[in-house]
Amino acid sequence: MKIYIHTMYSLPEFGSAPILMDELATDLASKGHDVEVITTIPRPPHRKPFRGLMIAHEKRNGYSVKRYFTNSTVHHIGRLIAWSIYTFFTMLNLFRVCKGDVLFLRLPPLQLGVTGVIAKKWKGVKILLNVQDIHPDLSIQSGLLRNSRAVRWAQKFEKWIYKYSENILVISDGFKRNLVDKGVEPSKVKIIPNWVDTDLLKPLPKENPFAKKHSLDKKFVVMYSGTISISSIKTLEFILESANKLQGDKDILFVIVGEGLKKPDLERKARSLELKNVLFLPFQPYEDLPALLASSDVLLVPLDKEKSLLSVPSKLYNFMAAGRPIMGLAHEDSEVKSIIEGGKCGVCVPPEDVEIIAGTIQELKSSEGRLAEMADNARRLAVEQYSKTRVLDNLEQLIVSIHEK
Repeated sequence: MKIYIHTMYSLPEFGSAPILMDELATDLASKGHDVEVITTIPRPPHRKPFRGLMIAHEKRNGYSVKRYFTNSTVHHIGRLIAWSIYTFFTMLNLFRVCKGDVLFLRLPPLQLGVTGVIAKKWKGVKILLNVQDIHPDLSIQSGLLRNSRAVRWAQKFEKWIYKYSENILVISDGFKRNLVDKGVEPSKVKIIPNWVDTDLLKPLPKENPFAKKHSLDKKFVVMYSGTISISSIKTLEFILESANKLQGDKDILFVIVGEGLKKPDLERKARSLELKNVLFLPFQPYEDLPALLASSDVLLVPLDKEKSLLSVPSKLYNFMAAGRPIMGLAHEDSEVKSIIEGGKCGVCVPPEDVEIIAGTIQELKSSEGRLAEMADNARRLAVEQYSKTRVLDNLEQLIVSIHEK
């Protein structure tokens, strides 16, 4: 079976999407499928080996990769243009697709759904839409899409995409409810969560070389590791305000690891508050992630209030696998809160309440036994429900059933 995996971002870029799609492609190829990833030429700082190329081909881990050039700006308008350029190239790539092939389309961008509709009608291929974020809802809630006419058009476009898509894969119950409430036939929507490599990411001692290098081993470390984006910036600013309230406790250190469009804004906020208990670090190599997460005492999953119903960050599963207590900052009806509190692997607090955030951190610091119990529960949940082997087996079965139907 020939499977085309469409994803905007792939290794060697940083982030969860490149890692997850590499693991998916590698797993499917190891099971005997002919797999090709249709993606983009990496953004800086990883673009140098591809300089001057509009199209690039490579092989990795038993599967093929075809890359197309897009612009690399991080501004939201530039990103929209990049999404559209990529979608255009995926349409051109349909000339190579044959009847019976399977197209796995990782959304966003929502425009990629058009490629699926064309491929289905023109080539008779099987389509699986993998919805990772709910768009255009996220763009509307974040204020990026404000014009009432544009909002109505985007919502109609979304409904059109789902109407002509027979197989839609979402990562949570909340995502399915969102789509069904918009009129999507429930039988079209399948739920398979994202996954984590529980063999790579596992509990390690806090006193490790990474912790010692950055002087984290003697502190109570409250850590965020991930992209600093529009879906988390407001809550990360509230975390900085909480850090400001806790400056009197010299044992508590906030560590923010990552890059993103909003990182300069967050660093300016930290400087304006003259914070001495906040450490910014760049993205770390994936192989260093286990030691990085092990250097923490509490791991943060921040989502702005308006967006916490529309996203389940993959970092949540990584944090569980690392066996560390999790502090979610999300809406009380969010999927993130349901997972964290349902699994008894952490706590969830309102993302905009600075007093509660600071108070909860102090409570956790003084509850060593409670932290240990949360950590054990987190690891157990990751292994039992979100391990790479378990989830990818289920996903392959779904793809095979779509191919055979």
